[in-house]
Amino acid sequence: MDLSDYFSRHTPDYRDSAALGRCLREMVEAGLDRLPLPGSGRTLERWQRLSEVGGHDLGLCKLYEGHTDALAIIEQLGGTPTPDSTWGMWAAEPPQARVRVSRSGQLVRLNGRKAWCSGAAVLSHALLTAWDEEDRQQLVAVALDQPGVSVTDQGWQAVGMAATGSVEVLFDDVEAQAIGDPGDYLQRPGFWHGGIGIAACWYGAAKEIAERLRQQCARHEEPHALASLGAVDSALHAASQVLRVSALDIDSDPHAYAELLARRVRAVVEDAAEQVIRETGRALGAGPFCKDPHFARLAADLPVYLRQSHAERDLAVLGQLIAQQPRGCWAL
Repeated sequence: MDLSDYFSRHTPDYRDSAALGRCLREMVEAGLDRLPLPGSGRTLERWQRLSEVGGHDLGLCKLYEGHTDALAIIEQLGGTPTPDSTWGMWAAEPPQARVRVSRSGQLVRLNGRKAWCSGAAVLSHALLTAWDEEDRQQLVAVALDQPGVSVTDQGWQAVGMAATGSVEVLFDDVEAQAIGDPGDYLQRPGFWHGGIGIAACWYGAAKEIAERLRQQCARHEEPHALASLGAVDSALHAASQVLRVSALDIDSDPHAYAELLARRVRAVVEDAAEQVIRETGRALGAGPFCKDPHFARLAADLPVYLRQSHAERDLAVLGQLIAQQPRGCWAL
């Protein structure tokens, strides 16, 4: 079974995290989480699968992307995930919510609060960033069904992406396993590959939103709607091409540091997604927002998911990287 076959049997109507969790477990049991690793020669296939899930439902995509990213990280850093497990990838580091680790070999104990933990109430395991006694960032794997893990109802009042249940989790002397060495999470090339994977999720949702406009224009050739469709097509075409080229670049040199590539791709896809939201809404009016539940949910979820980008702050970092490039960096 492939993702298309699976989704043909599922109406995208996941109203809460319990429904998302059940669907993710079914996908894991069916082997639909076994994506090619970035840099394996089939990176585009990975982007395509993430995009497909994004177009189906962004809440599910958020959990699916985190789960598949966690599996890739564990493999890249030499670990082995528990069979049939479902994983969160929790790396947000707001200053008021940090987890500390005390170390004894590869086994560690966790204490503290972790924020933005998507799917915390329905997943079996999580990879999360924590901080050791020397204030170094350490990636750890933790089973969530053990004493000392408290999934709160705090920190999540969202309307868009509401079903992901991205709440705060408390750890009180919880056993975990160190994955890799301190600093490995950010230093490995795969960190930036994962950032492009998130852009593929954005793209999948934007493409599905735009499809409603394309269908409308195929039925009724209204000039203003056609102009919006032209703008949407040019934006999505540019985004699809940079995603394709990024996959080729990663496969050609999987160990290269990919920050510049990832920041460029994410900026292009974010711009395209925001243009799709704007143009499609202006062309179609209130109808699909009020009468098409799939469209309405994607339109509500995508702006929230896009805020995994830091907007002008990310663009400023991209500008710094470009300023350091030699003349000719934009040559064809």
